[in-house]
Amino acid sequence: MAKKKKNFECILRYVTEPTPEQLEKFKDFVYKKYVSEELPEELITFEAIEDKSLGGGFILSCGNEIYNWSTEGRTRQFTEAVGKVRKYMVSDMDVMSVLRTTVEEFDLTARYRHVGKVSYVGDGIATVVGLPHAAYGEILLFECGIKGMVQDIRQDEVAAILFGSDREIRVGSRVARTKRSAGVPVGDDFLGRVINALGDPIDGKGPIEETEYRPIEHEAPSIVDRKSVDTPMETGILSIDSMFPIGRGQRELIIGDRQTGKTSIALDTIINQKGKNVICVYVAIGQKASTVAKLVENLRKHDALEYTIVVNASASEAAPMQYIAPYAGCSLAEYFMNKGKDVLIVYDDLSKHAVAYRALSLLLERPPGREAYPGDVFYLHSRLLERSARLNDAQGGGSITALPIIETQAGDVSAYIPTNVISITDGQIYLESALFNLGFRPAVNVGLSVSRVGGAAQTKAMKKAAGSIRIDLAQFREMEVFTQFSSDLDATTKAALNHGDILMELLKQPLGHPLSMAEQVITLVVANGHAMEDVPVSKVKEFQMGLLKYMDENYGEIVAELKTKAAIDDDIRDRIIEAAKEYKHTFLEG
Repeated sequence: MAKKKKNFECILRYVTEPTPEQLEKFKDFVYKKYVSEELPEELITFEAIEDKSLGGGFILSCGNEIYNWSTEGRTRQFTEAVGKVRKYMVSDMDVMSVLRTTVEEFDLTARYRHVGKVSYVGDGIATVVGLPHAAYGEILLFECGIKGMVQDIRQDEVAAILFGSDREIRVGSRVARTKRSAGVPVGDDFLGRVINALGDPIDGKGPIEETEYRPIEHEAPSIVDRKSVDTPMETGILSIDSMFPIGRGQRELIIGDRQTGKTSIALDTIINQKGKNVICVYVAIGQKASTVAKLVENLRKHDALEYTIVVNASASEAAPMQYIAPYAGCSLAEYFMNKGKDVLIVYDDLSKHAVAYRALSLLLERPPGREAYPGDVFYLHSRLLERSARLNDAQGGGSITALPIIETQAGDVSAYIPTNVISITDGQIYLESALFNLGFRPAVNVGLSVSRVGGAAQTKAMKKAAGSIRIDLAQFREMEVFTQFSSDLDATTKAALNHGDILMELLKQPLGHPLSMAEQVITLVVANGHAMEDVPVSKVKEFQMGLLKYMDENYGEIVAELKTKAAIDDDIRDRIIEAAKEYKHTFLEG
């Protein structure tokens, strides 16, 4: 039995009753626009209703499409136009100029919109019927003013995640398409500011003037637009720059259990970019607001906030805000990369991002898979991290270096999300709880950490100075296990163990004290030259700090040469070791 087609209702709401001639024009418009083979003229119903609440004008509703030419609609258009420029007002004196500009430039048009209705709302999710042409990722505008993003397209309805409280949304509330994909405002004025995932300032410093509007989802640069990674992104952390170097355009995962110093490494890296023409973006996902406030204050104390943007989707915010936060941060980073600048972006952390996405997916009734995550959770992070790249000169030569952070449970790197992100990134820095508890900070595990870019992202000086430090440390860890119960050791073994203890002590580094490339090279040259073997292990750190100060004061030409050349030869190496022996004589006597 053939299914009976429904009537297509057209309703004209008016204040002043139209004349018969005007009614005929309305009907002609409706028939010309909507009559087709699928919708014959006899199925179209036309009705005119008086509605004094409009104030003036009319509203024509045809199915889910609305043409608004009422006083109410025109007032709303003008209010929106004023709102776009209102945020640039600094004082009350600007009000008249804003109104004058808006009135002169205001172009009044009949508001045409696709409108649907809410069929279900709850837990930050709204299901809408009557929007068959809504696109995935499109922004929807609810009549209470809250925005949502289409996240699921079904046969007769779409499901949207809400960027705000759902308390004012009711079943039957009207929803309009905007035909715009989700995006954030971007611009140079965002530097030094703290914003939420929608790009709105939350630091109490007033509005931010954007340069343009970028979609939060964007294609990653193609292979032909990329360039190989060969320029170091110096972290200032000796253990990382010497053994697991990070290059500009690389994606290096920071992974470890809770409270092992993951954020500290990212923070030190941001602080170390001062004066190096690098823009930094820090994205906090699911963190406590107090934790982010302390981090912002720390950046301000080190004069690092002026070249940093903090995007905060705190733990108190809804899952949709935590879900879009890293994409919004990446769009800000892309704005600067496309201007030819180098950008460092930190995602802290993607474990909480995956949990927020899992919550949304389960509420959207998507089938759960491993650990209840949906099947596309790998794509969730791959499409984000693939946007980090180093562009070739034809594309401006900018870069985005990504430091995603993943939190493990009891050191389990084989869990679902850790293995996913490990396979996407170009290496990982694994922080070990046991080392952290023994006082080794940063607690980098030499065996499980790796950089797949390696020496390509090191200066010649660092590559030569680092030498065999990683192999020496690996041998030391193995030897330490086998000799811990032995009392009778030969001289060679004792020397190897002592050298390993000195290296481990040198790799300890306090929070907020990154070392320059020259300081790292001097430290490594002295250590690998065995010039501090007779310094007591307990005094190695004091010796290192004193030596660096001594070199800066008495051998400034060596430090300057390291900074300019970024390379060392045997002559410089010998001079550094001789200077270290001079200082050691004074240090041990004192």
